[in-house]
Amino acid sequence: MNKPWILGLTGGIGSGKSAVAAHFSDLGVHLVDADQAARWVVEPGRPALAKIAEHFGSAVLQADGQLDRAALRQRIFDNPDERRWLESLLHPLIGQEISQYLAKAESPYAILVSPLLIESGQYRFTQRVLLVDAPETVQIQRTMQRDKVPEEQVQAILKVQASREERLKHAHDVLLNDRDLNWLRAEVERLHNFYLTLRGGQP
Repeated sequence: MNKPWILGLTGGIGSGKSAVAAHFSDLGVHLVDADQAARWVVEPGRPALAKIAEHFGSAVLQADGQLDRAALRQRIFDNPDERRWLESLLHPLIGQEISQYLAKAESPYAILVSPLLIESGQYRFTQRVLLVDAPETVQIQRTMQRDKVPEEQVQAILKVQASREERLKHAHDVLLNDRDLNWLRAEVERLHNFYLTLRGGQP
């Protein structure tokens, strides 16, 4: 059997990336979520968590020994040096975790779902990139509704994510998600049937 090729699936906040990923999963495609991998590497008992606690102090741990993400975010938010330190620790570990899970794929192709596919360089794991895109006004509306947050907060997140131009530069396929869920499902199925014809992500 041919080794599955890897599709990178990305999109800005509120683009509908999760809905697209869920439908690919329903079609039997093996998914690896980079956000989950990022959570696994900092679980209690894993070396990364011990290093984080050593570096930032026990204030970034909850009483049960889990990582206090909000406290850690606070520490690195306005401090680029600390953020870089954390990224240089975590990115290679997350990369290893992603590779291990992708290697378990048994579908003809596997998908790496990552909001930071471009920014983190994770697109290098992939042979092809699918960008889920949506007009910024739609992204803002969806995120405000979903997360119950003010518009300024969504704008701040959009600013630190890769720009639309940057994502489009890396994308082989673009799914403009500005219609209803039935249309989105039909588009995912169309792409899936196309991907099944590919070898190594190339026509």
